Amino acid sequence: QVQLVESGGGLVQAGGSLRLSCAASRRTYIMGWFRQAPEKEREFVARINWNNELTYYADSVKGRFTISRDNAKNTVYLQMNSLKPEDTAIYYCAAGAVVGSSSHHYNYWGQGTQVTVSS
Repeated sequence: QVQLVESGGGLVQAGGSLRLSCAASRRTYIMGWFRQAPEKEREFVARINWNNELTYYADSVKGRFTISRDNAKNTVYLQMNSLKPEDTAIYYCAAGAVVGSSSHHYNYWGQGTQVTVSS
């Protein structure tokens, strides 16, 4: 089992920044971030490998969001810059052992943290 605890969500104005954190109880091969807006399906945001730090982003956040990790702390971060109202969603941290950008690639999920971007 892997426990994931997210933090760092909140309310920010458009153009602002937030940094999300996800603390894992142990290391897994892949860590990712997903988000779900009201009445929409959960969508992939970004992922990172533990060993070689390869990253991958959804087109909608590329150039604005940066995923990174701290191996010593088993923690993954999502730095979100130039936020837009359409970024408003619950953001979920996820962990798995297989490379992929679909929800089914991830075995463990955090409880989610709300991000609200006002216009």
